[in-house]
Amino acid sequence: MSGAQVTWISGGRLHLNHGPIDMIVGATGPGRAAGLSRAIARFDTLLEELAVELPRLRAPQGPPPRGAIATTMVAVTAPFAEFITPMAAVAGAGADAVLTALCDGPGIDKGYVNNGGDVAFYLTPGHSMTAAIASAAGGQARVDHRDAARGIATSGWRGRSQSLGIADSVTVLAQNAAMADAAATLIANAVDLPGHPAIARLPASEVFADSDLGTRAVTVAVGPLTDLEIARALGKGLRTAETYRKRGLICAAALCLGGQQVLTRTMTLLHPELEPIDA
Repeated sequence: MSGAQVTWISGGRLHLNHGPIDMIVGATGPGRAAGLSRAIARFDTLLEELAVELPRLRAPQGPPPRGAIATTMVAVTAPFAEFITPMAAVAGAGADAVLTALCDGPGIDKGYVNNGGDVAFYLTPGHSMTAAIASAAGGQARVDHRDAARGIATSGWRGRSQSLGIADSVTVLAQNAAMADAAATLIANAVDLPGHPAIARLPASEVFADSDLGTRAVTVAVGPLTDLEIARALGKGLRTAETYRKRGLICAAALCLGGQQVLTRTMTLLHPELEPIDA
């Protein structure tokens, strides 16, 4: 496997790639150049750190991990009662780790690390982020520096990861990207209609041989559903999201299926159009 690749792209941002990890990193402030150098150095060892602990990270329980990122992944998935492995937080935890390095020095006013759509961000007073909501309805949620959220993640059966549910997308804001990543996975799992004939499922290991979900049935296709069925499935997911919000595990969530969208009470949509993360 080739080593980490570093490319400068428009707007003075970094594109970091190593195997399956693909990140966009940006920052503002007088310490920007030094911060981006720290981000590159941290990214350089990221994949190797995860690879040596994969057996533990693909299991729901096991001995304490050794590395910092693996430790974060285990810690953020531990509070959830449902089945989950630390791999549910891998993209978010990677984004958090590089963001920490980026901001580990003076002069960073605002920074972000977008790891395949799961984003960790840093804000100082007077700065904010505008996060896109992945849905047919579109929309954005604005995060101010006074808000608790510092991470956003999206999950669903159509995405890169496998899902036990049928959500087209679930976007979660949480205190960090790792927690948002794990919560989005579980909320997306909860959006479901078990046994519905229009939903096709296969054992996870038949879709991806090394899946951390083993033989659990994952969604591979969703056929036509009535508006009532869509609303019922979204309602199940929303109840899960509100439970997590009340426990302090997430800040807000938007759940989407079949052109319908439901939001936790704390999610605010600002615009009808879908736009990328504002850097």
